[in-house]
Amino acid sequence: MKVYQTKEIRNIAIIGGNRVGKTTVAETMAFHGGLISRRGTVEDKNTISDYREIELERQQSIQATVLYTEFEGTKFNLIDCPGFDDFIGETVGALRVMDSALMVINAQNGVDVGAEIQWRWAKKMNVPILFAINQLDHEKSNFDETLRQLKHYFGSNVMPLQYPVNAGTGFDSVIDLLQMKLLKFPTNGGKPIVEDIPAGEKDKAEEMHNALIEAAAENDETLMDKFFEEGTLNEEEMVKGLKLGIANRGTFPVICIAAKNDQGITRMMEILKGNCPAPDEVPGLMTKSGKEVACKSSDPAIAFVFKTAMEQHLGEVSFLKVCAGEITETLDLFNPNTNTKERISQLLCIAGKNRDKVEKVVAGDIVAIIKLKGTQSGQTLVKTGDEMIVPTEYPEPKFRTAVRAKNSSDDEKLGAILNEIRKTDLTFLMEQSKELKQTIISGQGEQHLNLIKWTIEKVNKIEVEYYAPKIPYRETITKSAEAMYRHKKQSGGSGQFGEVHMLIEAYSEGMPAQTKYPIRGTETFDLPWGGKLIYNNCIVGGAIDARFMPAILKGIMEKMEEGPLTGSYARDIVVNIYDGKMHPVDSNELAFKLAGRQAFREAFKNAGPKILEPIYDVEVFVPSDRMGDVMTDLQGRRGMVMGMESEGEFQIIRAKVPLAEMNKYSTTLSSVTSGRASYGMRFAEYQQVPTDVQTEIIKKYEEENKEDE
Repeated sequence: MKVYQTKEIRNIAIIGGNRVGKTTVAETMAFHGGLISRRGTVEDKNTISDYREIELERQQSIQATVLYTEFEGTKFNLIDCPGFDDFIGETVGALRVMDSALMVINAQNGVDVGAEIQWRWAKKMNVPILFAINQLDHEKSNFDETLRQLKHYFGSNVMPLQYPVNAGTGFDSVIDLLQMKLLKFPTNGGKPIVEDIPAGEKDKAEEMHNALIEAAAENDETLMDKFFEEGTLNEEEMVKGLKLGIANRGTFPVICIAAKNDQGITRMMEILKGNCPAPDEVPGLMTKSGKEVACKSSDPAIAFVFKTAMEQHLGEVSFLKVCAGEITETLDLFNPNTNTKERISQLLCIAGKNRDKVEKVVAGDIVAIIKLKGTQSGQTLVKTGDEMIVPTEYPEPKFRTAVRAKNSSDDEKLGAILNEIRKTDLTFLMEQSKELKQTIISGQGEQHLNLIKWTIEKVNKIEVEYYAPKIPYRETITKSAEAMYRHKKQSGGSGQFGEVHMLIEAYSEGMPAQTKYPIRGTETFDLPWGGKLIYNNCIVGGAIDARFMPAILKGIMEKMEEGPLTGSYARDIVVNIYDGKMHPVDSNELAFKLAGRQAFREAFKNAGPKILEPIYDVEVFVPSDRMGDVMTDLQGRRGMVMGMESEGEFQIIRAKVPLAEMNKYSTTLSSVTSGRASYGMRFAEYQQVPTDVQTEIIKKYEEENKEDE
């Protein structure tokens, strides 16, 4: 495979909703580039993009597939992205490194929820977008309505470069507003026959052509001056203006295709080649030091690993974008994230099961590398220096569940598998929770985690089950209380004796110290699970020897790690040890540890104990006509709406909602809004639970557990 220079490369993410034809578009582009000799179909399960077992089974894209094709001296690096929101992380990772995006829209259904969600991510990441209205050959296709929706949802800068003459059954012709010609597609697809515009279409074509000229001129002052002087631009000048508009997200062109019948794809590829920005015509990725990496082949090599995948017969494959410089086989690069060296053994251009070796890649290109020793997604490889590219910011998890192996002997193996999955899916999180005594996994939705389960069971051959995750409650107190406990045990030989008197108080920042018992020493502990413990020594007259104070503290800590109410961590408590008794023979550290533990337990239960629950900031992006239903549902989840704002046809609802009420929220939200809403959530704080809820939580805990006496 030849070495393509930066100007000869186009990096394009193929995005859009579910089942709009993205994989078929990618397949047809690969066919016209000569990568494959025969086009496959999703139905026949033989496309180069959807080749994984789960994708063949479900007939939909699950992972973002990196592929390439060559067309008229240009290399197209493509990433075919899944359309379902549960796999949005795959799209986010692709948008981070691609220089533009082709959003495929189904002409039958218009703008769907997938398009809305992916548009927002592309906007956030400042990625240029072109639209391809697909399936114009379907009897229910409606170009005019689809174009109206595109302008309605995404703005007046959506500009058609083509429009169909006969959309629907028998579709075979479009008016190309750049060439001002009619393009007639052969029955079997392929390159169109170019004809003059029919008389009946000339007025409409001229009107749309002039609007396109004006839109192109607005992107460049020189072109605008010429437009004012002459009232028009030639095709070359239009392309120049459009290319500038696309690169700065000032223009969003619309192309007409019927990918399944290979109609319009070659012209689309010509438009993409001529109008999409090359890698050095868009802003470079930023480093942690705030430096933009200029896409220059003459600079020292810098590459960003944006995806890790497990490929059959290859093992772990790292996909990277060359941000600057050149990379060759046998080159030694340095990973500043891990302070390790990596030798490049092979450079591969991968398209599904197709692989081509390449000896060198230059700035702007996408390449795959195998056998990296310790470099993961989100990390940087450099020739010199220690600059690190800022890792991709993925959406926070929305759906959590507990998981365990059906056979407990597989637990250790399950943990290893989950860690491996994390390497290839950065929106998947796994935690071995000591607090909850559960393995908690989190992802983007129920379907996302069901896919994880499928992988574990089908690929790794371990049967697992999902079950309700516990909530990481916290326990604290609301008032002061005193208690004492005497631990006395005699069973032949030396016994155990320790007596502890304590006063506990609710801690708050800046609170005054109690004055009832003189404080002779204070220790402050920032607890690993949040909050504080203040430990005051108020002993006078040697009632308890100083050497036993650490043992008492240890007993208190043990009980704080397994709180008296629900076994949850306790926090924000001041403990004052003010009296006690010792025995000259039987007192020891164990006795005082147990006495301290039990005295704390008794005092805690008399100090107005309260359960705290984790509260999350939830941001729901919802269509305006469904806002009432979403608000009602949030309030039913004990949510407190903090504010709202409009964004186009959508409303953003910001609320604080207890984590305990968010179980399977993504499934409910999808049902309430017909899949059109999305949301994110992030931990905010701990708050006291209402009294009735606390009573229910304690009752449930007591039924499930017996308190240690």
